[in-house]
Amino acid sequence: MLCSNINKSIFNHGRAFLNKKSGCIKCLSTTGLHSNELVVNRLSGEHEGVVVLGLNRPEAKNSFSKNLSSLLTDTVDSLKYDQRARVLIMRSMVPGIFCAGADLKERAKMTPEEVGPFVGRLRRLVFDIYQFPIPTIAALDGTAVGGGLEMALGFDIRVAASNVKMGLVETKLAIIPGGGGTQNLARLVGPSLAKELIFTGSLVEGNQARAIGLVNHSVDQNASGDAAYLKALQVAKSILPQGPIALRMAKEAINRGVEVDISSGMAFEQACYAQVIPTKDRIEGLTAFKEKRPPNYKGH
Repeated sequence: MLCSNINKSIFNHGRAFLNKKSGCIKCLSTTGLHSNELVVNRLSGEHEGVVVLGLNRPEAKNSFSKNLSSLLTDTVDSLKYDQRARVLIMRSMVPGIFCAGADLKERAKMTPEEVGPFVGRLRRLVFDIYQFPIPTIAALDGTAVGGGLEMALGFDIRVAASNVKMGLVETKLAIIPGGGGTQNLARLVGPSLAKELIFTGSLVEGNQARAIGLVNHSVDQNASGDAAYLKALQVAKSILPQGPIALRMAKEAINRGVEVDISSGMAFEQACYAQVIPTKDRIEGLTAFKEKRPPNYKGH
């Protein structure tokens, strides 16, 4: 059963805290930040351990404003230290749109000196998501273009509805993807295809995105418009029973290994494997296997 207590993120000094009694992410408000643009929801029951971030700027198609960027950055930073979080999902609370990228109306008011640092912060956010210690899933139930797709590319797993359009369209505005898109897209689909998609500013739909490796799953949209989110929950549910430390170490080994030669990658794997050997969870896994019962992992 899903937790019905959906909490709106509110920030103070850029820090969130965990309400241990309710099990929900709470935050305090910083002057000038509109908290309703980001919804943070901790799930319960069979999805215990899943934290869902919901983008909620319907008037601007979830585009990145300074405010939303700050909310996301602070929330992601705070959740890094939440030991109860096992899987992070990002979705949209706005029907038909995941994220339209940068808020161009706000961007037009920035000076050239302001644009670079702002894009740099978005790039850092994508990289922080890429390095986030637990498995992450982006649920694309609506259009994801520009910075919206760049953010999704930072997630470990992407699920899209088959009718969703996505693409890096920045060259149409005489700029390039500045939130990690040139790097992450090339690593996912290969340099040649990434160049074609970026050079032409082309959009692809869910099934094509699945065929080229841009998303892991493409699902038919349902009447509620949340088919990708439901699939993301299904994937998250299959992740939850695994050892938490093992998941973190597997992610680190993969992330580090894909950037280096095979010999160095093997060394990273060895170092990560060494960190799971002394854990209580490893002993619990062996004991549960011997006793023919499900393991009860604690993350120790």
